[in-house]
Amino acid sequence: MAKAKTNTEDYLRMYRQMVRIRTFEDNANQLYLSAKMPGLTHMYSGEEAVAVGICEALTDDDRITSTHRGHGHCVAKGAEFKEMFCELLGKAEGYCRGKGGSMHIADQSHGNLGANAIVGGSMGIATGSALRAKLMGKDDVTVCFFGDGATAQGLMYEVMNMAALWNLPVIYACENNGYSEYTKTEEIAAGSITARAEAFGIEAHTVDGQDVLAVNELTQKLVARARKGEGPFFMELMTYRYHGHHVGDINREYYRSKDEEKDWKDNRDPIIRFRAFLVSEGIATEAEIEAMNAEIEKNATEAVAYAEQAPYPPANEVDMHVYAD
Repeated sequence: MAKAKTNTEDYLRMYRQMVRIRTFEDNANQLYLSAKMPGLTHMYSGEEAVAVGICEALTDDDRITSTHRGHGHCVAKGAEFKEMFCELLGKAEGYCRGKGGSMHIADQSHGNLGANAIVGGSMGIATGSALRAKLMGKDDVTVCFFGDGATAQGLMYEVMNMAALWNLPVIYACENNGYSEYTKTEEIAAGSITARAEAFGIEAHTVDGQDVLAVNELTQKLVARARKGEGPFFMELMTYRYHGHHVGDINREYYRSKDEEKDWKDNRDPIIRFRAFLVSEGIATEAEIEAMNAEIEKNATEAVAYAEQAPYPPANEVDMHVYAD
């Protein structure tokens, strides 16, 4: 594994954040299966090293935009379990007072400008955020998360053109999990994904999205350069989603095999790989890691129980937050 940070505390925080994402998704999936959560949700399990590797290179002043598969980005950027589960269940204490739900969580306090149910829909928001930083003389950077399927959206090419012309401090992070909903990426994306960015003169990199340290090392370098006015940049992160496109996509053999899923889970799981690294380097013992995992599971269980009992927003709030004032 590439070594990006040398501080034991940093390594353990990255592991903790990845486990928090996996644990959140496991609990969210159970809420859906038990019919306690309205609507569909899209699991981030398997892709944790992408969100954590990137967000650990950012500050609270840096911004991100997210996707329909956005819980991992939200947790990695600093969101708390209690407010997130409240949001999923439509409760008033959720980040958007229960009005956003799974696909529209935003957390302005940590620079999360929000998830977006429209494929590629946040690309303009992220680029606008970067333009705001440049016009106001700020040094914050915006990361735009999107999937490989979003590379088929025309908006991507409009905003990359503008970002390149104006040297905006934005990093376009393509989470290539191999599938655009139910279709293999190579069947919807002709040629190279990074070449799309390079056509605009944007420096593009491909990185192993299952290696949290490799992701973090690359992101730290690009963020530092973007702060100095050298942006924009493009990253293609090779990763894999363990669940279906959404929680209802259970019988998946018609578009991908169980052997393929098993291979990624057994041999390329970002959490298992990083755990082995922490133990082999003497950063943590198996007992310490098990204790951390148990603590996170306990926190999640308590947060779910709290959210289930929390009140819904009152009916007179139905037209609140529609306009800015």
